[in-house]
Amino acid sequence: MENETYISELLEQLNAKGEEQKSLHKKAAEIRDKTVKNKVYFRGLIEFSNICDNDCGYCGISKSKDVKRYKMTKQEILDSAKFCNDVNYGSIVLQSGERQDYKFIDFVEDVVKQIKEKFPKLGITLCVGEQTKEIFQRFFDAGAHRYLLRIETSDKKHYERLHPANMSFDTRKQCLKDLKDIGFQVGTGVMINSPFQTIENLAKDLLFFKEIDVDMVGMGPYLRKDVNADLDLSLNMIAALRILMPNINIASTTALQVLNPIGRELGLKAGANIIMPITTPTKYRNQYLLYDDKPCINETSEECLGCITQRIKSTGLTPAFGEWGDSLNYANRQR
Repeated sequence: MENETYISELLEQLNAKGEEQKSLHKKAAEIRDKTVKNKVYFRGLIEFSNICDNDCGYCGISKSKDVKRYKMTKQEILDSAKFCNDVNYGSIVLQSGERQDYKFIDFVEDVVKQIKEKFPKLGITLCVGEQTKEIFQRFFDAGAHRYLLRIETSDKKHYERLHPANMSFDTRKQCLKDLKDIGFQVGTGVMINSPFQTIENLAKDLLFFKEIDVDMVGMGPYLRKDVNADLDLSLNMIAALRILMPNINIASTTALQVLNPIGRELGLKAGANIIMPITTPTKYRNQYLLYDDKPCINETSEECLGCITQRIKSTGLTPAFGEWGDSLNYANRQR
């Protein structure tokens, strides 16, 4: 009965329009300011490889897609990390396609160790897909302390419709548990308005985040033709999640900017508190296209820094340079 009440409330929030929507976003922003403060934390995004072993139909770098493949060298990654360190972003995200071969695992482990050695003030989030618990532990011991593994949907049947047969919902879910058991700050997320999805799916996704006690969430719209509907629902998801889980970190994703030139600002106004400026070298950016019309692919890291700082300030929030911005939810759980 309790879940049914939650679902009813969440559906009302997700369907909010007009003045109701404004009120919802205002409430979420006030809760954000009261709990995790009115700061926006940076996660310098280094997309170090678009090579992927999976073949998800919705993804622009899936195995069967005709794209030029690349893998940044260790030095290129270290140079990007140095930029993030020098401009005081506080944290980075190392993101790539999913691979489980030991050559890749050893590479990631070594890169994390070198970054921690050279730039100890940088927080490190990994987003490199499903691994065994043993491998997650190696990454943690190397110096990564956050891990982002998007589940895309918390409904098993829906997951199976979106993914190839070799990918398992149960495995994905177990990975999130393993990461938490090891001690990572755990992040996940879903696509919004993806194929076969209902709004009830999304309401249950929000409850799933609460059920597994996630520390951070990144949700992006599955880009369709109905831009306004996608934007409204994406912003309402952010707001509803902030109200449901006041202490977590929530990203205002770059994909929101595809829907509206000030999409990321709107995400912040709806309760988000994380921004991920791209720091991938410009020569690789147009090869890491998870979705169409991705913004910022022709900008330099320096241009992104100036742009994103002004975007944050325009919302009345404070850019939190030099801070890790760890999840308050995680901190409370450790007490």
